[in-house]
Amino acid sequence: MAEEQLKAQLDSLQQTLNDPDIVLTAEERISLQALADNLEARLLVSESNEESLADPSLVDGVNLMIEEFSERHPTLAATLQNVVQSLSNMGI
Repeated sequence: MAEEQLKAQLDSLQQTLNDPDIVLTAEERISLQALADNLEARLLVSESNEESLADPSLVDGVNLMIEEFSERHPTLAATLQNVVQSLSNMGI
């Protein structure tokens, strides 16, 4: 269940990255793409039934992104908050 939620959040994040109407700096876009890649790797590990290690730096990084995006991109910040919740539900 948590994996499905994370997949949905990853899809939403990818849509945001592909949306030409959302203005992001190159640095923001790179950070978000790196996060999306990391989440996708986490999902692959989860789907293969391998043990996923807790990664506090991942959650901390997402929390920092939430702070950065909350004013200019509130919808994106909400998506990132959902990512944190999904990771928490997965024990990451």
